[in-house]
Amino acid sequence: MKYTYIIAIAFLMAACSSNLENLNNNTKDPDNVSGESLFTGAQKALVDQIVEINVNENNTKLWAQFLQETTYTDESNYDQITRTIPENLWSAIYRDALKDLDDAKKTINETEYLEPQIQYKNNKLRIIEILTVYAYSHLVETFGNVPYSEALNIDNLTPAYDDGLTVYKDLIERLTVAIDGLEEDKNSFTTGENLFDGDVSSWKRFGNSLKLRMGMILADEDDALAKTTVESALTSGIITSSSQNANMRYYRLAPNTNPVHTNVILSGRNDFVAGATLINIMNTLNDPRRPLWFTTVGGVYVGGEIGSNSPYADHSKLTERVVAAEAPGVIMTYSELQFLLAEGAERGYNTGDTAANHYANGVRASIAEWGGSAADAATYLAQPSVDYATLITTQTWKEVIGTQKWISLFNRGPEAWTSIRRLDSPTMAIPTEAISGFPNRYTYPIVEQTINATNYNTASTAIGGDLPETKLFWDKF
Repeated sequence: MKYTYIIAIAFLMAACSSNLENLNNNTKDPDNVSGESLFTGAQKALVDQIVEINVNENNTKLWAQFLQETTYTDESNYDQITRTIPENLWSAIYRDALKDLDDAKKTINETEYLEPQIQYKNNKLRIIEILTVYAYSHLVETFGNVPYSEALNIDNLTPAYDDGLTVYKDLIERLTVAIDGLEEDKNSFTTGENLFDGDVSSWKRFGNSLKLRMGMILADEDDALAKTTVESALTSGIITSSSQNANMRYYRLAPNTNPVHTNVILSGRNDFVAGATLINIMNTLNDPRRPLWFTTVGGVYVGGEIGSNSPYADHSKLTERVVAAEAPGVIMTYSELQFLLAEGAERGYNTGDTAANHYANGVRASIAEWGGSAADAATYLAQPSVDYATLITTQTWKEVIGTQKWISLFNRGPEAWTSIRRLDSPTMAIPTEAISGFPNRYTYPIVEQTINATNYNTASTAIGGDLPETKLFWDKF
């Protein structure tokens, strides 16, 4: 009996030891992630970063002076370093968006689909390419020269930086190929695509709208290329109504709520109030969007002085509409495109209408997109302080278009910041304790100075110095 017991124990130990190598396996996580899932995650990470209001991640709504901080005013005063903000943005785009988009493309390419999914493969790859171009364009517009040809290789920790203008031109070419390759008679992503639910025609319009915007950004650098880029995008078909806007869908519960809701409501903090620059201009113009965006203090809209402590109780706050959990993450609108076309018309491009009409369309669309009425828009446009024909007699078209375009881009930090840099209008206030001039770019991440010092130094020299005030290749004036 004793020997039987020993033999049984021996068999049990042998059985257990044969499975020891499996103890470290995580049985709850899949061995392989589908390309579609990678795309879903990358799309959310990218749009989250664009929409973000957290001062550790994205300061552009403060730099566009839509908002002012209540207590901690470093970022309103152009401090990019204390919170390593450039590094956070850099990582979010390269690691969380571009790397996953690249892996999604590779995985979908290697996957053997059955009918009917095999028919959707081409469109999935083209859509990934369009979103990849959008992500890279944001990096170039933010930093200038960036890793591109050697980026996304995890074995290369010291990628070279490519010339920003060269990258931008290549992105436009890639975008054109992706748009032209879309098959509108076929489907694409059937689940997990939260901008257009996989609708290929919508992606084509978005791709062309992005192409138009990128063309206009090059206007002061290469007018001929800008003209052909804009006009070809128009011919192929852009967003032509607010119902076609590129709006990321968010949900009621965390972690899938709009990042503004996360940082304003779920955080339980009162960190932001309206910025005086925006409020003062809107008050002067009797802008009907004020009650859609802000609350009043004693019946008056009050903005916080830029760069100064601005007590929450004494200044206008964001409305429930702006901070709602399910508020869309907006990355492209009909109103924005109409202002771009107004600029194009002033530059002599074939836009199909006059600058004045595009401008008026942009104003009307912006008001309507936020829930304002047609009557509100008509009254607003009739004011001499808003009417295009009146203003253009005493102001430049950049001033006229730039001011209303900036207002229309409220809550869209990166685009508003880019518009200010391009059109130099309206004039931003000088923060009370500014540590630099107006930021024309994010400075390079500090980690790049140590890990990738040689390439960092080359890139810094090439753009004219790694300074916030350094103007990028497209920002000529």
